[in-house]
Amino acid sequence: MNAEIIAVGSELLLGQIVNTNARFLSRQLAELGINVFYHSVVGDNPERLKSVIKIAEDRSDLIVFTGGLGPTKDDLTKETIARHLGKKLVMDEQALESIQMYFKRTNREMTENNKKQALVLEDAQVLPNEHGMAPGMISDNGGHVFMLLPGPPNEMEPMFLKHAFPALQSKLGTDDVIVSRVLHFFGIGEAMLETEIEDIIDAQSNPTIAPLASDGEVTLRLTAKHSQPNTAMMLMDETEAKILGRVGEFFYGYDDTSLMHELTKLIKENNMTISAAESLTGGMFQQEFTSIPGAGGLLKGGVVCYTNEVKAEVLKVRKETIDNYGVVSAQCAAELAENVASLTNSDIGISFTGVAGPDELEGNPVGTVYIGIWIKGKPVQTEKLNLGGTRAANRVRTVKYGCHFLIKALKECQSA
Repeated sequence: MNAEIIAVGSELLLGQIVNTNARFLSRQLAELGINVFYHSVVGDNPERLKSVIKIAEDRSDLIVFTGGLGPTKDDLTKETIARHLGKKLVMDEQALESIQMYFKRTNREMTENNKKQALVLEDAQVLPNEHGMAPGMISDNGGHVFMLLPGPPNEMEPMFLKHAFPALQSKLGTDDVIVSRVLHFFGIGEAMLETEIEDIIDAQSNPTIAPLASDGEVTLRLTAKHSQPNTAMMLMDETEAKILGRVGEFFYGYDDTSLMHELTKLIKENNMTISAAESLTGGMFQQEFTSIPGAGGLLKGGVVCYTNEVKAEVLKVRKETIDNYGVVSAQCAAELAENVASLTNSDIGISFTGVAGPDELEGNPVGTVYIGIWIKGKPVQTEKLNLGGTRAANRVRTVKYGCHFLIKALKECQSA
């Protein structure tokens, strides 16, 4: 089965929101063994949508629509598809009752146009919306399968996973169990990682291997299927072992984790606390750290030391250090890390100083970064980065490298 994903909404074309639905659906359909060859985005215009549908019918078996199922006049996806297919829209009583209960539960008045959301294509398989109002639907029509899903990701994703995924699996006529696993890597580029495991990727069939790069990280999604769940897991374990045998030094976690999540978990396991001194990152490390559930009590505090005065007066970086080496230096990073830990009585101190851009500083080019790490009972250590990119990208990557280096240092302490 070949599929096409059509996102409906003028806000997507205007760049007001990002089409994350297409990425999610492509991954899910790939797990089912469904090929996604085309993505389309069309505005809230019935004629243009009809034109896109005609093109999709010529090249795809499964056409998945997201968006345009709401109550307003510009929500026209199902109306346009109904006219195109020559089908009526009928009221789904369960969906209507669910919408009515939502308004009753939230003590709001339900307007007449909200009933529109309960309309579905006649003879369609209705997909309940347990996180919103408009239901989804699947309609078979002359060799094509039309799937309509709501636009908001917090409604679409759980609907697809719970209702659409098994429905498609049934249509494919397979009893295979599909399992997947995401491997996260940092410190190696996508091109280098693929080069290291190129022969494994070329030989893939079951499991499949899907690389993806994002914000300086690389992930590999492994997907295996078999009629026996244990065999599917064994196939995936064998492929993972081959991959980690080549690039295991860059691997840091599975599935929905992140570098910051792994770092907080490691600090908690070691019953330690941390503080941060941030110059070019401007508090970004602490912001991300505190966004992780369970991070409470681990972060003692920190200082955004953007100016030389704060570095010297609050964090006690020595005048001779600044005069002789500058604030963009290993020496300054080392003092910042050790002194912020001392200031807050923390077990770990981490510091970030460097040149985010757009201009050079102290003769250092944009992207020059020093990270300091002090762990109680250990000598302070520093790492230098030579990043290339925008100011925003340099700051994001600096925080990730800080997590990466600190994870590595803590693991070395554990194994010592």
